[in-house]
Amino acid sequence: MTRRLISSGSPFEKQAGYSRALIDGDWAFVAGTTGYDPETRVMPDDVADQARNAIAVIAAALAEGGFALTDVVRATYYITDASYWDAVVPVLGDAFGEIRPAATCLVAGLIKPEMKIEIEVTALRRR
Repeated sequence: MTRRLISSGSPFEKQAGYSRALIDGDWAFVAGTTGYDPETRVMPDDVADQARNAIAVIAAALAEGGFALTDVVRATYYITDASYWDAVVPVLGDAFGEIRPAATCLVAGLIKPEMKIEIEVTALRRR
């Protein structure tokens, strides 16, 4: 099996010693991804915008590894306030509505106060 590391280019990946995604054979494991804009590295205030940014970064990491969002089999969502759920549901539905991975949402503290959502996924390549 081939093990491959994928980076989104964030300097935090090297500082913290992790990869945006790890590809191992037919599996892709995408690290928890927050909502920084992938181009500007600026965090929007709106939780729905943060969710869209996180999904875009996740989709790019999967694509670099030869996967697509349609390969996602597991998703975990971390939000810092339960009241954010109603704002992120439409974004998650747009991204995963037809895919319908097994999913869990937790209310948790994140490492920086501007972070309102973090998303991690696992994907299995379709044969």
